[in-house]
Amino acid sequence: MKIALVSPYDFAHPGGVILHIAYLERYFTKMGHEVKVIAPASRAIPDFGDRFIPIGRPRPIPSSGSIARVTVSLWLAPRIRAVLEQEKFDIIHFHEPLMPMLCTSVLRLSHTANVGTFHASHGKPGYNFARPIGKWILRRWFRNLDGKIAVSKPAVEYARENFPGYYNIIPNGVDVEHFSPDVSPIEEFDDGKLNILFVSRLEKRKGLNYLLQAFKQVKETLPNCRLIVVGPGTRLRRRYERYVARSGLEDVVFVGLVSYDELPRYYKTADVFCAPAIGSESFGIILLEAMAMGKPIVASNIEGYASVVSHGVDGLLVPPADKDQLAQALIALLNDKALRQEMGARGRIKALEHSWERIARMVFAYYVRILREPPWNKKFPEFKETAISVK
Repeated sequence: MKIALVSPYDFAHPGGVILHIAYLERYFTKMGHEVKVIAPASRAIPDFGDRFIPIGRPRPIPSSGSIARVTVSLWLAPRIRAVLEQEKFDIIHFHEPLMPMLCTSVLRLSHTANVGTFHASHGKPGYNFARPIGKWILRRWFRNLDGKIAVSKPAVEYARENFPGYYNIIPNGVDVEHFSPDVSPIEEFDDGKLNILFVSRLEKRKGLNYLLQAFKQVKETLPNCRLIVVGPGTRLRRRYERYVARSGLEDVVFVGLVSYDELPRYYKTADVFCAPAIGSESFGIILLEAMAMGKPIVASNIEGYASVVSHGVDGLLVPPADKDQLAQALIALLNDKALRQEMGARGRIKALEHSWERIARMVFAYYVRILREPPWNKKFPEFKETAISVK
């Protein structure tokens, strides 16, 4: 099968949607299919070779407390038409299909089977981009989708508020081979102190300010602990560092952005992984990464995180923006090594159920289901009797 995976976001800039697409491409290719990724790119993507088709120049657009790097050009149609005519895809899979301008333009011009995956939840960059264009135009393009996937229940609810319909939930995945406990920890932090790890962009909605306040309480109870902060961000990092200095808070380490190859070692170094986001999370891939590493979780009890972490089983969920309960949960886990190990082991089992190989097979099975239905079954009669295993 010839498959196109379309991203509205800069493919040279790391993020959850980009990783999702990259892993689908990897496993579909392993399955023997011909796959092309279509996306804007601020620089060359050498790892993909001719499997990557750049269209549009991405621009940073502030939205909902984050930055969406998308192309806003109104002149993409000639390039898109040429690509679609040359490639003749059997199916086109859009990620955030109604995000202008690349996805909506390809969706408007496509004459093949179209599937869309909706990643966003409330407050994430998304349909507010539609205001200059008009929601009625997006609804018209929405009707071009033959199949609709959402990564979680919160993503379904957000999509349905804007575009009613039936959505199939196929979650995000995790690379259980890359995020494996069989790595060495970071030597400088492997010194006997109890390590709390935060991994995320330094944005207000990620809740690091509440974690810093909670850590102050944790430090008073357990002096032999450390907070490691991993993730990009400049403006808020300076603000957080000033708070740490004013508070006289010790053992807070701002690492900054680390490479994808190095990230598992930071998870390995952690005794507890903490995700204190205050909202706008549709799933939480970082939770799966930590669980794949066998680490217990302390996270905010928001819908996207609660769809991944089971309270009292593989982690502890606390009310968002509640520094006191966040501190109590961290202290409880840091004080109980046996509980940490038990929760970490359960989390590893759950992560294995979300391996990218399994997720890719689920997505491909959905493609087959779409192509077995009219009018595509006339083009693909062999799929009428095809059975695809997703195990």
